[in-house]
Amino acid sequence: RVITLGSGEREGSISVIGAVSPPGGDFSEPVAQNTLRIVKVFWALDSDLADRRHFPAIHWLRSYSLYVDSIRHYWESIGKGWYELRSRALALLQKEAELQEIVRLVGPDALPQQERAILEGARMIREDFLQQSAFHEIDTFCPEKKQYEMLRIILKFFDKMVSAINKGIHIEDILKMKSIELIARMKIVDNEKFEKEFKKVEKELEKEFESLIGG
Repeated sequence: RVITLGSGEREGSISVIGAVSPPGGDFSEPVAQNTLRIVKVFWALDSDLADRRHFPAIHWLRSYSLYVDSIRHYWESIGKGWYELRSRALALLQKEAELQEIVRLVGPDALPQQERAILEGARMIREDFLQQSAFHEIDTFCPEKKQYEMLRIILKFFDKMVSAINKGIHIEDILKMKSIELIARMKIVDNEKFEKEFKKVEKELEKEFESLIGG
């Protein structure tokens, strides 16, 4: 925080933003390292994500923030359990990255059911939560509460998917669920009406899993 000089006492903050583009993406070179020493938040832009039309093209595993603990109390006021949700989402994305080499060799269909569930859960986080369109009138901005609820519902679906697989349900049957499409569309639900609509999504996924396991 800073207090500016001049007439009229004004208080504000200063943000230091550094942009580096090292040759070959080598972040060990001096300019990149010096920038990383100054800033406490790092957004790693990824050309592969941009080529796949995934925007913002920020790599979720290479990027980081040293302010997480500082803002934890604020985010917990937005939604209880935010820190745990964030940690679980990152862990799921990390597990997906670890499985990619196997997927490239044998394909996803050859994986055990539980590992296919990890791939599906991570896909939902990437495409239905992290991916965003700056040109869509609703998706261009997402309120904090909506972000929290989107991630909570995605991870709830993942938990129920894993539980269903443990009870003998095949993942192919789970992937046919209507609620998967409803979850994918959460990002474009009107920001003024999302709480009501999200309750419908949550109710639908609960009903579908109950029907699948009970049937």
